[in-house]
Amino acid sequence: MTQVLSIDDVRGKVHAIIARQGKIDGATIRDESTLRDLGLASLDAIEVIFEIEECFDLTFPEQGIDFATGTVQHLVDAVVAVQAAGAGGKP
Repeated sequence: MTQVLSIDDVRGKVHAIIARQGKIDGATIRDESTLRDLGLASLDAIEVIFEIEECFDLTFPEQGIDFATGTVQHLVDAVVAVQAAGAGGKP
């Protein structure tokens, strides 16, 4: 089982993944930004999701997360929730 990280650690890793996939400056990423706001196309957004799942060794639920219009904070919260559920906690 993967170690459950703090929300700040999760945020840092998610921001780094978005910056790398979107080829953008990580300093421009805000929690309230959507992937679309950051200039990521649909395919890039899918790659971000796959990389987040791989990085954190988790699988997002099929429904309940809207990555097209959700914010960066939603991605961070989703990782934290899935980690908590996997660790026996509640999201």
